[in-house]
Amino acid sequence: MNASSLGKKLFQRPVALLSLGWIILCVFLAVFAAYIAPDASPNANTMHLAIHSKPPGFRVMMARLPNTKGEEQETIPVDNYLFKNDQLLVHPVGKPSVFTQAITLTEEVQNLAYPEQVQSMLSTATFVWGTDKYGRDVFSRMLFGGRISLLIGFVAVLISLLIGVLLGGLAGYFGGRIDALIQWLINVFWSIPSLLMVIAITLALGKGFWQVFVAVGLSMWVDVARLVRGQVIAIKSRTFIEAGQVLGFSGGRLFIHHIFSLLLPSLIVISTANFASAILIESGLSFLGIGVQPPVPSWGGMIKNHFPYLLMGNAFLALLPGAAIVLLVLAFMLLGNALRDMLDVKN
Repeated sequence: MNASSLGKKLFQRPVALLSLGWIILCVFLAVFAAYIAPDASPNANTMHLAIHSKPPGFRVMMARLPNTKGEEQETIPVDNYLFKNDQLLVHPVGKPSVFTQAITLTEEVQNLAYPEQVQSMLSTATFVWGTDKYGRDVFSRMLFGGRISLLIGFVAVLISLLIGVLLGGLAGYFGGRIDALIQWLINVFWSIPSLLMVIAITLALGKGFWQVFVAVGLSMWVDVARLVRGQVIAIKSRTFIEAGQVLGFSGGRLFIHHIFSLLLPSLIVISTANFASAILIESGLSFLGIGVQPPVPSWGGMIKNHFPYLLMGNAFLALLPGAAIVLLVLAFMLLGNALRDMLDVKN
């Protein structure tokens, strides 16, 4: 099936098209999160404890403090402000009702005719999805957390394809003792629950960013290997493969140029399912505290941090990342089901 016919079939399936559009949107937001997120600090980890757990749409005035000793410019939430001589006096949120913070104005600012022009030091921040229990912007954290989910899905699928296609192809094409050995290895990994295997690999490699990615990928190659082995066994008995063997073509050439192209539709379908599974596994690991470690944001970690808020109020802090996981996983599953039907030769 060529790309044009596949595109026509895709446009005939609104649900699949909508799922693909949602995935593309999530990828776009994740790639450009640093430019879209209101909090562009590393990992969107700017904390303002005075405005923690605020609802969506919360707005507050922010005052920019001057740089000191080459440090990064800091912003603080304030209730009110006034100008006095050469200073901007502000009242930080949550402090006693006195102006406790003084900001000395530069000579250039002091020479301005109207204090209103000094308001460049003040701005109004809007937290579209509110703030978490540390006063961080939930919307920014969600964008950066989407990077983790999509990246772990990509890395896990890549690792599972590299290992699964290699072992499954060797087992299916050569058979005999090689097939028996690989089958034994597949059965061993198949008998261990995926989540337990990921936890064991993660604990062995240590907690960290890439350790989780590798652990998830190493737990997902079994399905790919079983699929590839069965497909190769069926394909290698076809006439054109036997003709190639008679002509003296090597097994590698036959597999790469003739067998692998026939495996692509099945690999695309299983990759979408594995992508969704990888997102769920990473979210579960982060919820258990052995996944991606703070301050790196992840949707599973955000649910873990705010799980008590489901009963204590502000349930949105846990529901928003949960809804993001559900929608992204559902999109991959629906797209995978549609691709399976479209790539089926019977259709």
